[in-house]
Amino acid sequence: MTQPNMLQRVDAYPTRVIAGLKVRAGRVSPFGATLVPGGVNFAVFSRHATSCVLVLFEKGAKAPFAELPFPEEFRVGDVYAMTVFELDHENLEYGYRMDGPNDAQAGHRFDPSVVLMDPYSRLIGGRDVWGQQPDWSMAYQHRSRVLQDDFDWEQDRPLEIPAEDLVVYEMHVRSFTRHPSSNVRHPGTFAAIRQKIPYLKSLGINCVELMPVYEFDEFENSSVNPVTGQTRYNYWGYSTVGFFAPKAGYAATGALGMQADEFKALVKDLHKNGIEVMLDVVFNHTAEGDHRGPTISFRGLDNKTYYMLTPEGWYYNFSGCGNTLNCNNPVVRHVVLDCLRYWVAEYHIDGFRFDLAAILGRDPTGVPLANPPLLETLANDPILGRTKLVAEAWDAGGLYQVGSFPAYGRWAEWNGKYRDTVRKFLKGEMGQVPDLSLRLQGSPDLYYGRGTAASVNFLTCHDGFTLCDLVSYNDKHNEANGENNNDGANDNNSWNCGWEGETNDSDIITLRRRQMKNALALLMVSQGVPMILSGDEVGRTQHGNNNTYCHDNELNWFDWWQVEENAELLRFAQQIVAFRHAHPALRHRDHMRFCDYVGSGLPDVSWHGTQAWRPDWSGTSRVLAFLLDGRHAKGGTVVDDDIYVAINSYWDALEFEIPALPGGRQWRVAVNTGAASPEDAFPHGQEPLLQNQQRCLVGGRSILILVGR
Repeated sequence: MTQPNMLQRVDAYPTRVIAGLKVRAGRVSPFGATLVPGGVNFAVFSRHATSCVLVLFEKGAKAPFAELPFPEEFRVGDVYAMTVFELDHENLEYGYRMDGPNDAQAGHRFDPSVVLMDPYSRLIGGRDVWGQQPDWSMAYQHRSRVLQDDFDWEQDRPLEIPAEDLVVYEMHVRSFTRHPSSNVRHPGTFAAIRQKIPYLKSLGINCVELMPVYEFDEFENSSVNPVTGQTRYNYWGYSTVGFFAPKAGYAATGALGMQADEFKALVKDLHKNGIEVMLDVVFNHTAEGDHRGPTISFRGLDNKTYYMLTPEGWYYNFSGCGNTLNCNNPVVRHVVLDCLRYWVAEYHIDGFRFDLAAILGRDPTGVPLANPPLLETLANDPILGRTKLVAEAWDAGGLYQVGSFPAYGRWAEWNGKYRDTVRKFLKGEMGQVPDLSLRLQGSPDLYYGRGTAASVNFLTCHDGFTLCDLVSYNDKHNEANGENNNDGANDNNSWNCGWEGETNDSDIITLRRRQMKNALALLMVSQGVPMILSGDEVGRTQHGNNNTYCHDNELNWFDWWQVEENAELLRFAQQIVAFRHAHPALRHRDHMRFCDYVGSGLPDVSWHGTQAWRPDWSGTSRVLAFLLDGRHAKGGTVVDDDIYVAINSYWDALEFEIPALPGGRQWRVAVNTGAASPEDAFPHGQEPLLQNQQRCLVGGRSILILVGR
């Protein structure tokens, strides 16, 4: 009998020599470059190419050391596959030359003179250090590398926190620690975030949503600000170069090619501290732009397959960025699925937020599909079975699907209607009370049957004003972007509280701080999943710029000195997040029923005005109150305190009649945004007794939260 150590693998031996290198027919799956016994397996798809050449470089070299044409017998169907032996994979970069028809009207743009990046690259070179000027004379800019997945996860796995229990924190990796005040070893990197985990825990968030962390080119469409001399970058990264590769420029070890391990170490540490990781992914377009853009990968591999094209061969532009990925082509659908599976399996990612996700439901001509195969595939994929899927349910082509995004029982949405309604109400706009009541319930008008967690509630995000600017500016001030203030949204629903921008007026400063507290309070008492923009908890400002996509400076950076300077606001944010975590009644999985189904003597939710049990739904109302019965918490599965919230968006104080509690319970004051700190928010269990149990005064533009115990 042959002993196990005597077994020999037939596929570990070459069958021929090409360009001086030993090779054999490769494995057609998986796509990309994969380490195999004795060598590297390369597999790449192209339906319309007539030939393919594998191009091999030593790391950083301008010229390749070998070019290997794929023999025809190394092609299976539309996949070229070859195993190359005895390569130094740690010092290797590779790409492809594709030949085929160059007929733009027919959709083909093959050019064998261009070396193409592998779209399945797990590691990409060329932008190894953030902001370091590349060698523009190098013909092959974004260079595929081979990754060895050998990270020690130490029993780590995705956390699978119930969605309704999340408090999400949207963060830009570089911005979070780049400011000189961050006091970290490697500012602006994955490694630096690890040093700030104690801060994240103190805030109470349990999920970070990271703006794009895969490889993009910060020099795409870069320019120099003529006033400051600073470079304006593609800073946010919503322009994908490589879907599978973490960005080297975000890693302290990027110059060493260790960005994958550095990012995995961050995920592992966040998980150890009970914090999930959600990635913002952009499958609606790529960095290749329209016909004037660079040929990096997809265009040269198989333009007609990967992009939505007009009958004349031009690019449909539903993304607003020059091109649109043809996501419901079966091949492209598999790229998206393979990518997400890879991030979940190899990086232990807990969820994804899909940028301009409405595009993912369009057919190859741009028509919205009733049953989009990609969205259904992702919802039902076994590997993604417990992964959170969140859609930005609109696109730049005018398709708006908030509340109607094809969910398949799995998809949640960024609730843009929540943002708009609460902003309007906070600034005192009339006619918002009926809609506000729906948003506070988790928007049952939009998501009934899908559960409250289908609604990701937010008032601010990377795209738009910060919370501080929302209460400090009536209009956008985007002049520094170099687009004559024409970029960015005009419908901000903001209010400057009486003065545009910075002021020394103490009354305006006090009102703005109270309005920020009101916003955080409403966010945390709403059913659904709350999301905070990084820095809002300390009053971060962008000085009225609502589209800071191009700025690698203080407009985007988190100023850590504000942790002390705005300690009052930070303390309130910590307390109101802790309040949400302490009360299951704020985190129902299903929508309210408006009845007493547990026999407590109160319905699960009831609505009130300045008079108990008599809400004012009129078009002139600026007041709303509601009562959550604690015995109905999480659908009656747990018992909580009763929670009464009185919201006064009127400019004067108003007296509210408080509903009486059965069973001898008494009202205590948990939050009062009209009070000075620290009486604006009390820790759980330390809430003082309300002196008058029948009536209370709620200050102008203030919110009062009581707990019945």
